[in-house]
Amino acid sequence: MSAHRGRVSGHGGISERGELDRPYAIGPEEVARYERDGYVKLRQVCDPPTVARYQPEITERVIALNTQHLPLSERDTYNRAFLQVENLWRHSDTVREFVFSRRLAGIAARLLGVRAVRLYHDQALYKEAGGGFTPWHVDQYYWPLSTDRTVTAWVPLQDVGPQAGPLTFAAGSHRSGYGHALGIGDESEARLEEFVARRGYPVDATPYALGDVSFHAGWTIHRAPANTVDTPRRVMTVIYMDADIRVTEPGNDFQESDRVTFLGGRPAGAPADGPLNPVLWESD
Repeated sequence: MSAHRGRVSGHGGISERGELDRPYAIGPEEVARYERDGYVKLRQVCDPPTVARYQPEITERVIALNTQHLPLSERDTYNRAFLQVENLWRHSDTVREFVFSRRLAGIAARLLGVRAVRLYHDQALYKEAGGGFTPWHVDQYYWPLSTDRTVTAWVPLQDVGPQAGPLTFAAGSHRSGYGHALGIGDESEARLEEFVARRGYPVDATPYALGDVSFHAGWTIHRAPANTVDTPRRVMTVIYMDADIRVTEPGNDFQESDRVTFLGGRPAGAPADGPLNPVLWESD
């Protein structure tokens, strides 16, 4: 599959112009690093003017759709970590253009080694000024999906320095099989912190410059430190899945909720190809 080819199927209204619809060169070395480490950080996937175009609208939608209004001091660990707003693409044509980017989806397909990728859902993760740490966890605990062919693009909307809560990875942990039954919270933080240290996984907490984007696998163990600066850490994520993936029987209440919310209630065994899960990139 070429990193310089591919198309989007039947999504009227997607911009045919702009950097996010142009290919991003990704070679065998980046793919090998992703397969080895369970994540890869790519430099200057989005140039600053492109990010500046979308950031205000994403932020406006986060403010409008956010339902978390308790003071930080009154929240539990999970809810102190960030404001979380999902499927913004359904509320804004501008955000839809960003989420349906051919550039991001093409990178995802190349990293996964699949012919095409679908949208699972998008998710804004805004860590407020003074917001707490994000506990160690694995994402795919929440997803009723039949394979590990999933990947999340983590797109900062500004520089994310060491004090602002950069996403932090335990390199190689996606193959460990550990933590698959742990939801995010105090227990996952304690148990996975001990596991990562005991196994000696390298921990990558390097900062992000504006325009950098990371991609991580569904079973990669990751976290983020607290945001100790006086401005929010604004991040948009897009979660992709192999276009041929299927829905599985939910293994916990969170997976059942995801099955209904993000997969349109499709039954176990069905293709994950409902109207909420369009193909965003496929090879020619």
